[in-house]
Amino acid sequence: MSTTTYTVTGMTCGHCAASVTEEISTLPGVEDVAVDVASGAVTVTSTAPLDDAAVAAAVDEAGYALAGPRDLPMA
Repeated sequence: MSTTTYTVTGMTCGHCAASVTEEISTLPGVEDVAVDVASGAVTVTSTAPLDDAAVAAAVDEAGYALAGPRDLPMA
């Protein structure tokens, strides 16, 4: 199992969280998606590490922007 927490910008409500959860959940191997709207944290548990570009595309499809993984240093 792999767990990564991303920061998603632009979410303001439960509907936002549901949209992001729905899109990320369609990625192969995703087991669970937990969203904290207040902080923008989206924690994804998957059977293997996910491609950040695929996660970013799913978040974009939901109408939001991926700031980057929180557990990796931003360059």
